[in-house]
Amino acid sequence: MLKHWSLIVAAGLLLMAVSACKTNQALSSNNSHPAASSTPDQFASARVTYEQECKTCHGPTGQGGPVKLEDGTKLKVPSLREGHALRHDDAEYLKQITKGGDGMPAFDKKLTGEQMKELVKMIRQEFQAGATAAK
Repeated sequence: MLKHWSLIVAAGLLLMAVSACKTNQALSSNNSHPAASSTPDQFASARVTYEQECKTCHGPTGQGGPVKLEDGTKLKVPSLREGHALRHDDAEYLKQITKGGDGMPAFDKKLTGEQMKELVKMIRQEFQAGATAAK
């Protein structure tokens, strides 16, 4: 009788473990970041800001290109991945984001200074890591 009870308990524990694994797999498959990563996404809030404020013109990966605005204005948006974007220092990026210009709107009333700094850090890491500016 004790052996039978032990088998039932062991089977129950095994079933719970398998169920927990499947739940973890379901949760991690819905996540766009690898499940193996145990470190938090340091750019999570900057990604949200980029998605809401920058992606429409600069594209999902910062590639830029031609954009037609709602008012019909056509812009050639520069890439954040190459060219002159690699030569700009952080202060120049912050000035451009803050004040706008050359078709880009100013974000000084929409974003905080911290949000802008985080965007620059994310651009450097996600779009420019490993790239070198041509002279």
